[in-house]
Amino acid sequence: MSSFNLKGVVKHIGEVQQVSESFKKQEFVVTENDGQYPQHVSFQVMQDRCDLLNGVKVGESVEVNFNLRGREWTSPQGEVKYFNSMDCWSLNKVSGEPVTSSSNATNEGEDDLPF
Repeated sequence: MSSFNLKGVVKHIGEVQQVSESFKKQEFVVTENDGQYPQHVSFQVMQDRCDLLNGVKVGESVEVNFNLRGREWTSPQGEVKYFNSMDCWSLNKVSGEPVTSSSNATNEGEDDLPF
């Protein structure tokens, strides 16, 4: 697993999704304008890290620290698919004020879901 960071402007913050009784996640999109064409990059936070987005608003500049993860999933029909996710583990407003969460761990548990 590799760690990266990206600076940009928050474009979208999704609702918290309660995937199962013990697992929740939330997706958000950051727009990076460093190149000729804006890049709209989707991230996710899981479990207690959903709290990272509580103090963030659409339009704010942020720096996202994330892990790039990939997984293989086999459908019930036997078709193999591959999925990538960018799991945010730290989020800072560009003003320098860190956004905090009640979780300090950098890795989340694996699951059997294809997303």
